[in-house]
Amino acid sequence: MARPFPREGSGRRRGPTRRSAQTVLVVCGSKETERQYLQGLREHLRNPAVSVVVRGKACSPSQLVDYAKKQRVLSKGSFDEVWCVFDVDQFVDVAEAAVAARKAGIRVAVSNPCFELWLLLHFAPQTAHIPTYKKLLPLLQKHVPGYDKTRVDFALYRDGRADAVERARKLDPTGGDHARNPSTGIWRLVERMEER
Repeated sequence: MARPFPREGSGRRRGPTRRSAQTVLVVCGSKETERQYLQGLREHLRNPAVSVVVRGKACSPSQLVDYAKKQRVLSKGSFDEVWCVFDVDQFVDVAEAAVAARKAGIRVAVSNPCFELWLLLHFAPQTAHIPTYKKLLPLLQKHVPGYDKTRVDFALYRDGRADAVERARKLDPTGGDHARNPSTGIWRLVERMEER
């Protein structure tokens, strides 16, 4: 006798399948400022699609790229992407570091002259050349009185994030022209952290 076909729907139902989260390592070229902002953003987003690990190491851009490469090896492939976040500031090895990162498959988010430009863009556009952190600081302090780079409170920047992304994109639509001043590629990393 032939085996009867199972009735439609008689099998066990499959539950919804969930895509596993992408794991991103972000290595920052300072111990506090960028790390505190990015950890605050990560906590605010609570994005189940992107798991972000943030580490800080105060060093030159080239040393940071080398450190990121070592972290990727030590993690034995547990990161889907690796990013380096650093400033132009007074460093002379920015271009060299960017090339080394690209060759190693590491993404970079560079701020020129410094990360505080990204913070300023949460409150106001900035299109004029700014030579140093010291020159940028008073502009940021108009919006964040008493700004302290060792204590970055993400809550102060949360509501201006979309404006900062838009303003940064206007300064550098590629997010990768680290020679342009002012410019910051942080918007690319922020959008990556927001991806669903």
